[in-house]
Amino acid sequence: MTNFTMSGFLLLGFSVKPELEIFYASLFLVLYLLALTGNMLIITTTSLDDSLQSPMYFFLKHLSLLDLCYISVTVPRFVYNSFMHSETISLLECIVQVFAFTLCCSAEVFMLTVMSYDRYVAICLPLRYDVIMDVRTCVHGVTGVWVSGTISGVMHAAATFSIHFCGPRVIHQFFCDVPQILRLSCSNEYLGDVGVTAFVSLLAFLCFLFIGFSYMHIFSSVLRMPSAEGRAKAFSTCLPHLVVVILFFSTGAFEYFKPHSESPTALDVFLTILYTVVPPTFNPVIYSLRNKAIKSAISNVFQRRVADLFC
Repeated sequence: MTNFTMSGFLLLGFSVKPELEIFYASLFLVLYLLALTGNMLIITTTSLDDSLQSPMYFFLKHLSLLDLCYISVTVPRFVYNSFMHSETISLLECIVQVFAFTLCCSAEVFMLTVMSYDRYVAICLPLRYDVIMDVRTCVHGVTGVWVSGTISGVMHAAATFSIHFCGPRVIHQFFCDVPQILRLSCSNEYLGDVGVTAFVSLLAFLCFLFIGFSYMHIFSSVLRMPSAEGRAKAFSTCLPHLVVVILFFSTGAFEYFKPHSESPTALDVFLTILYTVVPPTFNPVIYSLRNKAIKSAISNVFQRRVADLFC
């Protein structure tokens, strides 16, 4: 039995052809820059605009921060490796990548759950909203999200890298993906990590059920509103969050429950892009397109910056 982790791993990426790998890296770089711009814009706008200091935008700011971390864990390293024609990643870098990626994924699930509760209280219990969603509750909610994500990351990283690896240390993915790493296990040692994955998946499923029940009550309350303007305003704040939830959970489920082949197919490439790049790239777009307050705040921020440049 030989433990190959001491010398790191080989990340095969999407293609053995250098020109195709450069093309994929260029595509990922463009999407990464879009995600960077969009999420930084959301963070800056919700921090500077006084009209966006409610709990909803406080959580949205932290969701954007999570999205930035989520996409930054994998994409920059892949782009660097592709342009430098390198496939290697050290053991320490792989451990950090697994920890950070799991942290961000888990934290995003918990953050979306907290945001659904915020929308539930705002729509179904509007008279008690300021009492329930006070500063202390918001801070505790965000702290719980980050702590829970960190615990998940530590559990996954510890369980994954406590096993022994045999044979070629080759990962058929562009980052240190846990399912691909477990394929390199010498024996049934990977069952411990499967147990951790099952536990985290159960928590994610419970979060999904909570979000589903929250939106059942939300839509029931919205449809009973007598004012068409009130219904439109409620939908404008709830639908972006619901779209983001569906996008994140569906792409994650596709990635982890589809069969993993020895050599990535075009479908594997597409699903990987959906899972790792699309949610953090398009979350800011989804929120900005449907939310008039954010669009107005972004416009005001730009106008102030332009005015400062010419003054």
